[in-house]
Amino acid sequence: MNAGGPGRQQLEQLSAQLQEIEQGIQALQSEVETQRDRQSEIDEAIEAVETLETEATVQVPLGGGAYVRAAVQNIDEVIVELGGGYAAEQPQDDAVDTLEGKKEALDDRIDELTGEIAELETEREQVEREAQHLQQQLQQQVQQQLQPDE
Repeated sequence: MNAGGPGRQQLEQLSAQLQEIEQGIQALQSEVETQRDRQSEIDEAIEAVETLETEATVQVPLGGGAYVRAAVQNIDEVIVELGGGYAAEQPQDDAVDTLEGKKEALDDRIDELTGEIAELETEREQVEREAQHLQQQLQQQVQQQLQPDE
């Protein structure tokens, strides 16, 4: 007699489902970290825009890890990426507002991702309970088969 054939198959399916949920959680957590890194970059940009002065010397990235020193000609106008490959020259205060808006959008995205993680964690707990229950049933079946008939 095959102890728990269909039950074992169902247990394997639950295990695969758990693994898939774990991978989803890890991917979302990685995305949250990416968004937080972007927020840190924006914070640094805001600080720079607020504290730099005209004629200050800065290091400008050229790409490939190369930089050049340059003097800020006019801090009153800042070029800010708007998205979609577009950038605009804005007064210093408007540039800070634009950057703050980007940061708020990232906050919203992080909240959304955190909600998705919570949903997956709830689903994981449910699948784990189901798997434990099924495993207990299989163990009981095996014990019943091992008991001598009376």
